[in-house]
Amino acid sequence: MGRNVNIPNFPKRIISIVPSQTELLFDLGIGARVIGITKFCIHPKIWHISKIRIGGTKQLNIEKINELNPDLIIGNKEENNKSQVTNLMKKHPVWMSDISNLEESFSMINSIGEITNSANKSAAIVSNIRQEFSKLAPLNSSKKVLYLIWKNPYIAAGKNTFINNMILACGLINCVLNTRYPQLTNKEIKQLNPEIIFLSSEPYPFKEKHIIELQELLPNTLIILVNGELFSWYGSRLLLAPAYFLKLLSKI
Repeated sequence: MGRNVNIPNFPKRIISIVPSQTELLFDLGIGARVIGITKFCIHPKIWHISKIRIGGTKQLNIEKINELNPDLIIGNKEENNKSQVTNLMKKHPVWMSDISNLEESFSMINSIGEITNSANKSAAIVSNIRQEFSKLAPLNSSKKVLYLIWKNPYIAAGKNTFINNMILACGLINCVLNTRYPQLTNKEIKQLNPEIIFLSSEPYPFKEKHIIELQELLPNTLIILVNGELFSWYGSRLLLAPAYFLKLLSKI
């Protein structure tokens, strides 16, 4: 967030306030040093059960975090509340990522590896993700896709987002021209006239019934429920994304 962070040599009391980066810390093998996570940090399951929870990504329990006295907090510019992060920075070292594409995710993984004295493991994770993405054969088409992350109101993933970068990696075109996460009315969705709609499993838990609702609006559009984690988690879960995308593209 535009500031230098004075991080102690290899922190021993780490709090992660972003789910995808929490999973990365686990895969780096530094579990004993992670003392707190959010309630949305569902991977790995054992941490979700056993680690101290410090609220949600945008509603952190500042008092509990202060009590835990971390020597490093790891967050993300988009996923965390700026005012809360600023508050935490007054008392604790806070390292923030800012990610909108695959290369930036690689940079984040390597940076966290260096900060936590796990550079060899982080480099191996990045190398393995690159190898998996090299197997991804994107569609050679100009099919337009609408990726919805929320309902009431509908909210889409636009340009300059990590989700958009994954859509492009699949060889698809995001029909939303706006940046970030614009709200859309039914009329605007109809005007966009996407050939495909992806309904994300998170943050809004879209289900089969929502396909029926949208199909009435766009009877000729292919509407598919997709795994939101594999489109939006930018940590070590990326290892699983290319194989999932290949399977998904086989339906299109």
